Amino acid sequence: MPASLAPVTGSAREVARLLHPWVEYGGDPLVVNTSGSTGEPKPIRLSHAAVLASAHAALDRLGGPGQWLSALPPTGVGGLQVLVRSILAGTEPVYLEDHLDMEAAVDAMTGERRYASLVPTQLFRLVESGRAEALSCLDAVLLGGAAAPRAVLELAAEAGVRIVRTYGMTETCGGCVYDGVPLDGVRLRIEDDGRVAIAGPVLAEGVGEWLVTNDLGRIDENGRLSVLGRADQVAVSGGVNVPLAAVESALRDEPAVLDVVVVAQPDEEWGERVVAFVVGDLDRERAAAALERLGHPRTWTPRAVHRLDALPLLPNGKPDRRALAGGGFPG
Repeated sequence: MPASLAPVTGSAREVARLLHPWVEYGGDPLVVNTSGSTGEPKPIRLSHAAVLASAHAALDRLGGPGQWLSALPPTGVGGLQVLVRSILAGTEPVYLEDHLDMEAAVDAMTGERRYASLVPTQLFRLVESGRAEALSCLDAVLLGGAAAPRAVLELAAEAGVRIVRTYGMTETCGGCVYDGVPLDGVRLRIEDDGRVAIAGPVLAEGVGEWLVTNDLGRIDENGRLSVLGRADQVAVSGGVNVPLAAVESALRDEPAVLDVVVVAQPDEEWGERVVAFVVGDLDRERAAAALERLGHPRTWTPRAVHRLDALPLLPNGKPDRRALAGGGFPG
């Protein structure tokens, strides 16, 4: 029986080497930290059965095993699952840590079926530089970890990139809903308070039968999930409750916005002030118009809109919301 891999640390190659016997024979649960994008990271215990259930369900949904591009840190669940799926497929991933850029790494892939798992920031950088077509030869590009701006998705689609938007978290062994449809064995429901709840064989240890998330969502008549934002991201500004995720979603759909994060910063006058950090072109008036087009009140308009060349990122590629909210940037 192989030794425990908890906690997961090391380079992608090192983790892949240790994972081989664990995937084949089992062992103690893996301990994987959450991203910490909205709070302190916390350790999550993922059993052998749950990790493999997730990996097999993902491969089944995508159309079968293939070769993967290892472009995410293996210490996070997204990068870890790329390695697990590779082991199950009997293929060697191509590692970006070999100082290859994205285009060279994709060119180095030789599998009959080829996949990648990225966060929106990685896709944005390719789209912005006009190099998204490099991904068009892949059978699928899983995109998760954060919502992607509409403009980026449309430009990627025009370049022939086959995007599969995923929803999940460390507690579900990674993405468990693909393009709104749960993977086989995964069940969804919406709680009375609007939060998304998840059940199935992919859940982490200690969660119980149902994991009630902090994400708000709705399920349509075809069983397709739409995630509306986080239930705990509400600012109180001048006595008005402002749901940050709803504001961010409205601004993300603006054609000139390539990336956006909306946060609450402390303010002596207003209690909290809503601030938008935008990669692209946006001002307060257009932000207000974007909200009003969706029927949202004008009082939700960010009190400041700051343009950045790029958003600050955590090591896993997600936006560093705490740095933006903490005043380390303009606002």
